[in-house]
Amino acid sequence: MADDSSETNRLLRQAARGDPGRFGALLEEYRPRLRRMVALRLDPRLHGRIDPSDVIQETYLDAVARLAEYLLKPTMPFFLWLRFLAGQKLVTLHRHHLGRQMRAAGREVSLYRGRSPEASSAALAAQLLGREARPSEAAIRAEMKIRLQEALNSMDPLDREVLALRHFEQLSLAETAQVLGLTESGACRRHLRALRRLKEILSSLPGGLGDLLP
Repeated sequence: MADDSSETNRLLRQAARGDPGRFGALLEEYRPRLRRMVALRLDPRLHGRIDPSDVIQETYLDAVARLAEYLLKPTMPFFLWLRFLAGQKLVTLHRHHLGRQMRAAGREVSLYRGRSPEASSAALAAQLLGREARPSEAAIRAEMKIRLQEALNSMDPLDREVLALRHFEQLSLAETAQVLGLTESGACRRHLRALRRLKEILSSLPGGLGDLLP
């Protein structure tokens, strides 16, 4: 398969021969990574209405139905294919539940000749701030979160996406490059530029938040 490990290739071949148990084990291995992706990209207004676990389960059902199609022409590593299916599922859910509000719901980015919702600035800000604050610090945290969201929204969308992929979805540099259609060296340069830009923006804010990034 496309850049997958020999073990992953073996399990996929077994699944293709009708061994669903092996395929299920492989899917479960990727659940935490897919959950991070869904949590970042599910519109905040749908929290409480849609459970990320349900999105992942529907993605898995889609993967089972389309596995033979993927194996005929695996143009991307298996995990990135699952991630692509999850992105398609999120776009469908956003359009179904939000309808005409989609424009205000956030944009979409082109990935793999398809579309996936952009990472939510609110979710990125929450990740940057880390653990929930004590009740006495809630007001300060809320103000910091607003500043972070404003900083993230002022960035180039591709730079923001690179940060989401590398720091929050925890994709490798090679995976990030494939998702964005860049070379690895290009993805590396973009990532470093995005880090510098966000640090500059955060450091310029009142109180300075530049130390939130490595």
